[in-house]
Amino acid sequence: MYVGVAGMGLVILSAMLIAAFFILPQRLFRRNPKLHDEYSLAFNDDGIHFRTAHVDSQLAWGLYSHALVDVNSYVLYYGSQFSLIPTRTFKDPEQRQQFDQLISRHIPKITRKDKPLAL
Repeated sequence: MYVGVAGMGLVILSAMLIAAFFILPQRLFRRNPKLHDEYSLAFNDDGIHFRTAHVDSQLAWGLYSHALVDVNSYVLYYGSQFSLIPTRTFKDPEQRQQFDQLISRHIPKITRKDKPLAL
Protein backbone atom coordinates (compact mmCIF):
# COMPACT_ATOMS: atom_id res chain seq x y z
CA MET A 1 0.00 0.00 0.00
CA TYR A 2 2.73 2.50 0.95
CA VAL A 3 4.77 1.73 -2.16
CA GLY A 4 1.79 2.51 -4.38
CA VAL A 5 1.10 5.84 -2.68
CA ALA A 6 4.79 6.80 -2.69
CA GLY A 7 5.09 5.78 -6.33
CA MET A 8 2.04 7.85 -7.30
CA GLY A 9 3.41 10.83 -5.38
CA LEU A 10 6.70 10.52 -7.24
CA VAL A 11 4.90 10.44 -10.60
CA ILE A 12 2.85 13.53 -9.70
CA LEU A 13 5.93 15.39 -8.43
CA SER A 14 7.84 14.49 -11.61
CA ALA A 15 5.01 15.76 -13.80
CA MET A 16 4.86 19.03 -11.85
CA LEU A 17 8.62 19.55 -12.18
CA ILE A 18 8.56 18.85 -15.92
CA ALA A 19 5.73 21.35 -16.36
CA ALA A 20 7.41 24.00 -14.19
CA PHE A 21 10.87 23.82 -15.76
CA PHE A 22 10.23 22.81 -19.38
CA ILE A 23 6.66 23.27 -20.61
CA LEU A 24 5.56 26.51 -18.89
CA PRO A 25 8.70 28.59 -19.67
CA GLN A 26 8.45 27.68 -23.38
CA ARG A 27 4.76 28.62 -23.49
CA LEU A 28 5.33 31.89 -21.65
CA PHE A 29 8.18 32.78 -24.02
CA ARG A 30 6.12 32.02 -27.14
CA ARG A 31 3.08 33.98 -25.92
CA ASN A 32 4.92 37.13 -24.85
CA PRO A 33 6.00 39.17 -27.91
CA LYS A 34 8.14 41.48 -25.75
CA LEU A 35 10.49 38.56 -25.09
CA HIS A 36 11.17 38.32 -28.85
CA ASP A 37 12.42 41.91 -29.16
CA GLU A 38 15.92 42.56 -30.36
CA TYR A 39 17.90 44.17 -27.57
CA SER A 40 21.09 46.10 -27.08
CA LEU A 41 23.46 46.27 -24.15
CA ALA A 42 26.01 48.96 -23.38
CA PHE A 43 28.53 48.60 -20.58
CA ASN A 44 30.53 51.29 -18.76
CA ASP A 45 31.67 52.15 -15.24
CA ASP A 46 28.14 53.38 -14.38
CA GLY A 47 26.56 49.98 -15.12
CA ILE A 48 24.65 48.20 -17.86
CA HIS A 49 22.30 50.04 -20.22
CA PHE A 50 19.63 47.62 -21.47
CA ARG A 51 17.35 48.67 -24.34
CA THR A 52 14.57 47.04 -26.38
CA ALA A 53 11.55 48.42 -28.22
CA HIS A 54 9.67 48.26 -24.90
CA VAL A 55 12.40 48.76 -22.24
CA ASP A 56 15.06 51.37 -21.61
CA SER A 57 16.84 50.60 -18.36
CA GLN A 58 20.10 51.48 -16.62
CA LEU A 59 21.32 48.84 -14.14
CA ALA A 60 23.95 50.07 -11.70
CA TRP A 61 26.83 47.75 -10.81
CA GLY A 62 25.90 48.07 -7.12
CA LEU A 63 22.81 46.00 -7.88
CA TYR A 64 24.90 42.87 -8.42
CA SER A 65 26.24 40.83 -5.50
CA HIS A 66 28.16 38.14 -7.38
CA ALA A 67 28.82 36.62 -10.79
CA LEU A 68 29.46 33.23 -12.36
CA VAL A 69 31.58 33.27 -15.50
CA ASP A 70 32.20 30.41 -17.90
CA VAL A 71 33.24 30.08 -21.54
CA ASN A 72 29.69 30.73 -22.80
CA SER A 73 28.20 33.27 -20.43
CA TYR A 74 28.28 35.76 -17.60
CA VAL A 75 25.59 35.26 -14.96
CA LEU A 76 25.27 38.38 -12.80
CA TYR A 77 23.23 37.87 -9.62
CA TYR A 78 21.09 40.36 -7.74
CA GLY A 79 19.04 38.86 -4.92
CA SER A 80 17.38 35.70 -6.18
CA GLN A 81 17.38 36.97 -9.78
CA PHE A 82 20.09 37.27 -12.40
CA SER A 83 21.13 38.86 -15.67
CA LEU A 84 22.49 36.44 -18.26
CA ILE A 85 24.95 37.83 -20.79
CA PRO A 86 26.09 35.32 -23.43
CA THR A 87 29.73 35.68 -24.47
CA ARG A 88 28.57 35.75 -28.11
CA THR A 89 27.30 39.27 -27.29
CA PHE A 90 30.84 40.57 -27.65
CA LYS A 91 32.13 41.27 -31.15
CA ASP A 92 35.71 40.20 -30.37
CA PRO A 93 37.96 38.93 -27.54
CA GLU A 94 39.13 42.48 -26.74
CA GLN A 95 35.56 43.64 -26.07
CA ARG A 96 34.98 40.61 -23.84
CA GLN A 97 38.20 41.35 -21.95
CA GLN A 98 37.05 44.94 -21.37
CA PHE A 99 33.75 43.67 -19.96
CA ASP A 100 35.64 41.21 -17.77
CA GLN A 101 37.68 44.10 -16.38
CA LEU A 102 34.48 46.07 -15.70
CA ILE A 103 32.89 43.30 -13.67
CA SER A 104 36.18 42.70 -11.84
CA ARG A 105 36.12 46.33 -10.70
CA HIS A 106 32.45 46.43 -9.77
CA ILE A 107 31.20 43.01 -8.64
CA PRO A 108 32.64 41.86 -5.31
CA LYS A 109 32.49 38.08 -5.80
CA ILE A 110 33.21 36.36 -9.12
CA THR A 111 33.40 32.60 -9.62
CA ARG A 112 35.09 31.48 -12.84
CA LYS A 113 34.63 28.07 -14.47
CA ASP A 114 36.62 26.60 -17.33
CA LYS A 115 33.63 24.61 -18.54
CA PRO A 116 30.10 25.80 -19.43
CA LEU A 117 27.74 26.27 -16.48
CA ALA A 118 24.87 23.83 -16.05
CA LEU A 119 21.92 26.17 -15.41
